[in-house]
Order: sequence, then structure tokens, then C-alpha cells
Amino acid sequence: MDLGISGKRALVLASSKGLGRACAMSLAREGASVTISARTKGKLEATAEDIRKLTGAKVTTVVADITTEEGRKVTLAACPSPDILVNNAGGPPTGDFRDWDREDWIAAIDANMLSAIFMIKATVDGMISRNFGRIVNITSSAVKAPIEVLGLSNGARCGLTGFCAGLARKTVAHNVTLNAILPGPFDTDRLAATLEGSSIVSGKSLEDTTAERKAENPSGRFGDPAEFGELCAFICSAQAGYITGQNLLIDGGGYPGTL
Repeated sequence: MDLGISGKRALVLASSKGLGRACAMSLAREGASVTISARTKGKLEATAEDIRKLTGAKVTTVVADITTEEGRKVTLAACPSPDILVNNAGGPPTGDFRDWDREDWIAAIDANMLSAIFMIKATVDGMISRNFGRIVNITSSAVKAPIEVLGLSNGARCGLTGFCAGLARKTVAHNVTLNAILPGPFDTDRLAATLEGSSIVSGKSLEDTTAERKAENPSGRFGDPAEFGELCAFICSAQAGYITGQNLLIDGGGYPGTL
């Protein structure tokens, strides 16, 4: 299927690795020119070169912390008029809410709620004027089924979800859609770090901890980031103009609800 986004400009945030990298790769493979951002230059440039070699796409890199005002300014200077915006930022730490103070909450909200809102604010009117736009927020399956130790993430990401639910209904008449993709456990560095921490706390080997976590999922495995990237590419496609305001789970069946 031709997704109809060849020649479109895609801005993918926090994309030097993991799910962001997979989204950038899939969009580039569909013919979009991509601008990718991350805080670490070496990893970012290596990812850009991989995308160029595998897809032949034009790739622009921006070293920036998207959770800061200055980082967003630098990123938008490199790609001021994207047709596709993929919002992404690393999740806040795990813990007990009794240990979190105001600064912890503000940091989580800045990273996982406000940074995406400000990027949408800066780009959505341009999309409306061109009568094409696809905005995708990478959030978490915790939006549907909260995870106790991820209270900071649960709160911030649900705030973003609520805001976008209203905006998505205002922009769709202009062929500008706004959706979220909610990942379950994917084979990423973040999951590896979480498994290592769980292994230390439980006293079990990392191998046993990993096997148990995989067995908890109906699929019996972790997701491949490439699967996530392909879903993102479709949501950004010309054919997806009637999909907006949705929170799309991709979790191997881990969420147990009917709806």
C-alpha cells in the first residue's frame, strides 16, 4: 500500500533509539523526509546514517532536549513546518507517590504533557493551512490501565490525553488528525533497564525476570519496535484521515478489557 506521504516533512522527537527511531525509520521508508531529535549527538547521528542507508531519505538531525523551551525552539528552527509530528519523550522514574514533591511532578508534566502540547501549538495551524497534518503522541498503555509504580507517568500522560481528545475534534475537518499510540512492553533500552531493576529488587536472575515478564503477556514476547513504527506510519498516512482522537493500544493483548 502506498501511504501517500512521500515528500511530506516528518518531525520525530526523541528518536535516536527505541520507539522514536522505529517511527522515523518507517516514515522515511514511506518517502517522508525526516527530522530527528535527541540529546546525545553520537547516537543521533548514527541513527540518521542508518535511516539514510536503509531508505535513501533525507534526514536532518537536531541535538536538543525537547522537554525544555530552548530545545523546542532549536528543533522547530530545523523543521518549522512539519506535515507530520510525532511527539515522544522519555518517561519519568518509577517510585512511590509519597516520595515525590512538587519538583518531581512539575518535571513529569513538563516532559510528558506540556512539551507535546507546546509542539502541537507551534505546528498545528500550519497543518490546517495546508489541509494536511498528522500528529501522533507516543504515550503508554498505562493511559488505559495505570501502573502503580508509574504514578508520575500515569498522571502526566493522562493529562495530555485529555487535552488532545478535545483538540482532535476541532482539527479533523481540516484533514489534521491527532492520535496517540499506547505501547505495552517493547524490546527497548527503557524496558531493559526496568527489567534489570526488577531483577535486583527481587533477587532473581535477569534471565528469569525477563522470561517471567514475557510470559505475562498473551503473545509470550515483547514487541519489536519495528511493529510500532509501522503502526505509526499508517496513522500518519493519507488513508488515515478519518481516524482522530483515538488511543491505539499495541501491547500483544496485555490490556485485559473489552473496550
